[in-house]
Amino acid sequence: MVRTVTGDTRLPSADRRPGGARDDEPNDSGPEHAPATYPGGNGDEPSDARLIEASLRAPERFAGVFDRHADEIHAYAGRRLGPEHADDVTAETFFVAFRKRHRYDTSRPDARPWLYGIAGNLISGHRRAEVRRLRALARAPHDAGERGAHEEERGAERASAAALRPALAAALARLSSAERDLLLLVAWADLSYEEAAEALRIPIGTVRSRLHRVRAKLRRHLDLPQED
Repeated sequence: MVRTVTGDTRLPSADRRPGGARDDEPNDSGPEHAPATYPGGNGDEPSDARLIEASLRAPERFAGVFDRHADEIHAYAGRRLGPEHADDVTAETFFVAFRKRHRYDTSRPDARPWLYGIAGNLISGHRRAEVRRLRALARAPHDAGERGAHEEERGAERASAAALRPALAAALARLSSAERDLLLLVAWADLSYEEAAEALRIPIGTVRSRLHRVRAKLRRHLDLPQED
C-alpha cells in the first residue's frame, strides 16, 4: 500500500479529467489564474491547482491531490512494470510532486499530465525490468492475463488485455524508451496529444510525428496493413 505525504495509506478511486501541467516552471501565477472549482465537479470541489497552491501554506492540503490521482498512477505503473514496482513508483511520484509543488503551473487545473511526467521519469529507471516483463509476456500463452486491482477500470482493462497479447508485448519491447513512453501515455493513460506533450515536455508536433512512426513500427511488427 502506498503512503500519502500526510501518513494516510488509502488508495481511493481516481478522478480523471482533462488538463495539464509542467514541473519545470516557477509558480508565478496568482490565485486569479487558477479555476476556483475542479472541471467537471459539483461546483464545490477545488481544482488540483488550488489544492497545490493551498499546500504551499498548509502542506496537508496536498493529500487531496494524492487522493484524487494515486490509484490511477499506481495502475499505470503496475501495467508497465508489474505489481512489485507499482507501490514504490507511486510513492516516489507523489514525493517528488510534493517536493516540487512550488514549481507547478497553477494556470493548469488538472495535475494528471504533470504527475504522469514524473512517473514516466521514474519508470524509465526500471527500463530493463519493463523490457524483461514485456518479453516474458511475449512468451506467454495468447490467453494469459493478469488479475489486478486496476481491472475495475474498463479502459484500463482493455489496454491491459491488449498488452498481454504476446505479439503486441514483443512489439512494445522493440520500441525505444521514448517511443514506448509516448504510446502508453496516449493508449493507457488516455492523455490527449496536448497532455502527452505537457507530460513529456516536447512540442505537440513531435508528439504527432513520433506517434505516426510508432504506429507504423507496430503495424510492421504485427504484420498489419499500413494506414493510408
